[in-house]
Amino acid sequence: MIPANTSLGLTVVLETNFQAAQERVTAALKAEGFGVLTEIDVKATLKQKLDVDFRPYKILGACNPPLAHRALLTAPEVGLLLPCNVTLAQMEDGRVQVSLIDPLAMMSVVANPELKAVADEARARLDRVVAALEA
Repeated sequence: MIPANTSLGLTVVLETNFQAAQERVTAALKAEGFGVLTEIDVKATLKQKLDVDFRPYKILGACNPPLAHRALLTAPEVGLLLPCNVTLAQMEDGRVQVSLIDPLAMMSVVANPELKAVADEARARLDRVVAALEA
């Protein structure tokens, strides 16, 4: 179980429009070996399913195949935690908040210490994604 005071992710706020933010995030992920496997448009889904208006919000399912493969070989049940989610949320002031799951927090729920090396590498890569977005 993740302690209540543990952060679930890494966050950066971008001073750009939503589409440009998504393009920057996708490019930064790609530079670190992550591809976007899934894209959930929360705003469109909530409008379609509940007829409610919601701010622009997307969930991207990012995957680094070599890291995912290593994790799955170590603990097959880790598939329940994959892919790594990245959210983009339009803020009231027009900026876009980008949050990336912290692999260390995510893998801490699996009782297998061998996963730490994979989580450490994924975290280092995602730290570089955040640094690229902040540049």
